[in-house]
Amino acid sequence: MNMHGAIQATHFFTLLLCYIVLLPWQACAEDDVARRMHTFTLYMENDLFYNTDRQYTHGTKLSWISQDLSDYRDNPLVPTWSYPIIERLPFINEPGYQRSVSFSLGQSIYTPEETERSELIEDDHPYAGIAYLAVGFHSKNDRQMDTLEFDVGIVGRHSYAEDCQKTIHHWINAQDPKGWEHQLRDEPILNVFFERKWRMLRTGYGHGLGLDLTSHMGGGLGNAFTGANAGGEIRFGWNLPNDFGTYIIRPGSDSNAPTDSTDPRLFRLLRRAGFHLFFAVDGTAVARNILLDGNTFRDSHSVDKEHFVACFAGGIGIVIKRFKITYSHVYQTKEFKTQEKEQQYGAISVSYTF
Repeated sequence: MNMHGAIQATHFFTLLLCYIVLLPWQACAEDDVARRMHTFTLYMENDLFYNTDRQYTHGTKLSWISQDLSDYRDNPLVPTWSYPIIERLPFINEPGYQRSVSFSLGQSIYTPEETERSELIEDDHPYAGIAYLAVGFHSKNDRQMDTLEFDVGIVGRHSYAEDCQKTIHHWINAQDPKGWEHQLRDEPILNVFFERKWRMLRTGYGHGLGLDLTSHMGGGLGNAFTGANAGGEIRFGWNLPNDFGTYIIRPGSDSNAPTDSTDPRLFRLLRRAGFHLFFAVDGTAVARNILLDGNTFRDSHSVDKEHFVACFAGGIGIVIKRFKITYSHVYQTKEFKTQEKEQQYGAISVSYTF
């Protein structure tokens, strides 16, 4: 080998060595970037998409998910006095798991079908509104995510559901609802929810076409809701977001944060795009639902609830730069025995990761 060839060979092996040594550091650095990201999500749901105005008629929720944490103490929004309590909570303190905290603010509105009637409609859904603040603690690895969520809020007049619906109906020149004087009475709510999600199948994250299947199981305990649920979601598309799925408004649904750098929201600028289809199913066994059973300690309108409710959702999702946008068509079986028709509504979520 001549001198020129020896120099070229030396350069080649030097570059190869640098590549081998630096590649793991680059991957770690990219994952480190992913774990420093925060995610905001705005959820909006309404039955206006299907030209109805009954039962669950509107829901809004705004949530923030923190960056990944090695310890809940790393988040400055978690008060110091709560550290010993949080660190003794079940499910969310598994060794070696990444942790995050979420805060959500939401409101949901419920009415009977014939909102033009001013008298009490005994066999239809009570007028009801719920406004709440939710704090969630999440523990996850690349296969499993556990969420423990605490909800505080109010049902009744001071949920301001009546004001919101009347204002929106005025804006869109719709029928003014006349029966809100029969709504549930003011009652503070306190609820705790747990949900576990498993990735049962995943292929193709960050490599074009991909498919994943995520199952979930959980339950709630409190004066607003007591029961258990289970279900799953399948997604298929191009550049799937590497998170724990797309969910409608419900406790434990804050799962839009990227898990690592294989999420297209964290790709290089010109490659931050993706498209997918999804289908989800959830079954809920209901022991108590204040929105149907009425107030806990006061007389109020109530109906005989169904003890099992199934929900089906299908839709599309797109990723554009740091945004993930989804639309779902939701079909839900009857929630109470005198309900004439199943519920259908549209659900939009917009997430931004930064």
